[in-house]
Parts: sequence; structure tokens; C-alpha cells
Amino acid sequence: MPTVKLDPIDRKILAELQADGRMTNVELAKRVGISAPPCLRRVRTLEEAGLIRGYHADIDARELGFEVQVFALVGLSSQAEVDLSAFEQKCREWPLVRECHMLNGEIDFILKCVAPDLSTFQSFLTEHLTAAPNVASVKTSLVIRNAKDEPAVPFEVLEDRLAKSA
Repeated sequence: MPTVKLDPIDRKILAELQADGRMTNVELAKRVGISAPPCLRRVRTLEEAGLIRGYHADIDARELGFEVQVFALVGLSSQAEVDLSAFEQKCREWPLVRECHMLNGEIDFILKCVAPDLSTFQSFLTEHLTAAPNVASVKTSLVIRNAKDEPAVPFEVLEDRLAKSA
């Protein structure tokens, strides 16, 4: 559960902004059923609490020429915190790495990478990723197609759970 207490209006604000972060505050207020000034205050409070981390455009990478998407499963030689943090910092520095998640189990990290073509990704793989300190193994899988890309939180699941516990 979130550390901030959210009422139904706060959850509705989050759901609406998640679906369309470009709408005006007046439109948002109308959709959630309150006037604009308190709506803006609530949005600011949600931002300050860290529940809203930013607003982004959903860019079609392929339309911009990034034809290759790859998931890389990375195993490290050492899982000491200093080594994990160092690898995470490297991932933040590599532009082709768009997501980096530490995992529990056989694989230490999964990386989502994009590249304009296979040779660019191969260069990154051989010159940077596999050459990085502490990297013991890398297995890659090329994405053929994407059936779902839903970066949002499923508010309907949260609302159902809250309704059952009430």
C-alpha cells in the first residue's frame, strides 16, 4: 500500500493524468468532479509526495529509426552492494539502455535496450556491456513484436481491492 493516504478523488486524479498527462487542470477538475483550484492543490501534493514523478510523451521509437529492441539478461560476478550499485550507475550512463531492473534468482539484471540497427547494438554489447567490470554473462533476446506496452498502474485493480476490503 502507498505510504500516502489517498482518497477516491486522489486516485481518480492519478488515473486521469496517467491516461492523459497533457490535459489542462480545468479539464482534469471536471473529470474528477471538483473545482480547478483544489484540483491543482491536490496535483501539487501528489507531485510533492513523489506519486507523480513526471510527465512524458509516449514516443514511437521505430518511427524515429530505432528498429532494434533487445532484452539483455545480465549475470554479475559479485552481488555485493557496491558492485550492484556500480553496475546500475553504468546502465544509467549508457544511452541504449532504456530500463534496468535488478532481479531475484539466476539473473541479476534485465535491461531493455533500443538501437537503430543490429550492428549498433552489437557494438554496444561487445564494447560496453560484456566489457563492463563485474559482468560475468549476458544473454540477449531480440524483440520481434510488442503485443502490449502499458507503462501505467492498473487503477481498476486497486479500486476493486479497496472495494472488497471496505
